[in-house]
Amino acid sequence: LAFLSGRFKYCTLQGFAFLPVYTWVGLWTSLFMILLGFGGASKLIRYCTHFTDEIFNGLLSLNFIYEAWASIHRNFALADPINLTMPFVSLGIAFATFKATMGTVAFRSSKYFNEIFRTIIKDFGPVAVIILMSFVNQIPWIKKFGVPTLSVPSTLQLAGGRNLIVPFLSVPLSLRLKCMLPALLLTTLIFMDQNISVRVVNNPKNHLKKGEAYNIDMVVLGVITGFLSIAGLPWMCGATVQSMNHVRAMTKMVYNKVTNELEVDSVNETRVTGLVIHAMILGTLSLLQYLRILPIPVVSGVFFFLGRKLMTGNTFLARIRDSVAESSRMPKDHPMNVIGRFKMNLFTFTQFACLMALWTFKQWSATAIFFPSAIGMLMVVRSFLLPNFFEEREFVALGDPTPRRNRLV
Repeated sequence: LAFLSGRFKYCTLQGFAFLPVYTWVGLWTSLFMILLGFGGASKLIRYCTHFTDEIFNGLLSLNFIYEAWASIHRNFALADPINLTMPFVSLGIAFATFKATMGTVAFRSSKYFNEIFRTIIKDFGPVAVIILMSFVNQIPWIKKFGVPTLSVPSTLQLAGGRNLIVPFLSVPLSLRLKCMLPALLLTTLIFMDQNISVRVVNNPKNHLKKGEAYNIDMVVLGVITGFLSIAGLPWMCGATVQSMNHVRAMTKMVYNKVTNELEVDSVNETRVTGLVIHAMILGTLSLLQYLRILPIPVVSGVFFFLGRKLMTGNTFLARIRDSVAESSRMPKDHPMNVIGRFKMNLFTFTQFACLMALWTFKQWSATAIFFPSAIGMLMVVRSFLLPNFFEEREFVALGDPTPRRNRLV
């Protein structure tokens, strides 16, 4: 979104038609991605360790929470200072949605009912909460407060009633060639986003049996990007959050009596669920008129939930909390007790500084277009800068061992 916003502003200032530029950036990106896939460039993702994964997930979490809070704050900023009833009602709906969604997901690890029932509540609970809160907003004594709802078109059509195929040949050759530069940046973003998402899914903790296909995925994604660009449709990219949730939904968990925790037993690996999910998403086009009753605070509550959920299992964020903890109360294998508080906090501060740098690049319009390159610099920091300050045993204690040379298909 930050990249597209930057491109749109540039085209507006220069007087260029946005869609033809969009198409040529996408076509160059498609070519670069196909070349990267055939060249086996995805093997470079081995330099992307937990250091990068945790910062990237932290950025996603921060972005979800920021967007949710910005939406809630906007209600207060635009409301009549004398009557803040609507903003507070919106805040209550968002908070109720957040807590209820967290509760349904956490129900899976509770002791109530049997495993099948708990799994059903966990899988379908969030959707039920969204529907329930939408109906609550329709209650007359709540509806009178005018809580904002989604604004959706009444009919399905392309922007401005344009044709499906973008007239991309209408721009001069010089502009087509200039589109190579932003295409390089976009390629970097998609390359990182796609491979990080695939790395998260292929985490050894998930016990997946299917083989890896990083480079094949990159070629296929490049071809799809080309077709989408010609049609002026949104580009595809790795959906990290959705991918993680999909894996979790297909995971069979077992209770470990020794650790008193749920552990992954196996994952039902199938393409059917992915096909059905996206078919159902396509089917929502017939429900546009009903989406108008969905309160925006409910969406904000879901965003709060997603941001909080992404924090789970992120050891970088956990180390921020543990940075001021008493070492004697931490486990013996905790990084603080293995390498010392100073080294642990130094590593954590480096990750925090990288996260803030990424956020600044993303939020500042003057640098938003270079945001993809900033993500790529994370691997440079971990692979070439940090080894000057940390020994390998310290990386291992921090849960971020330097990967050995491996082969990606």
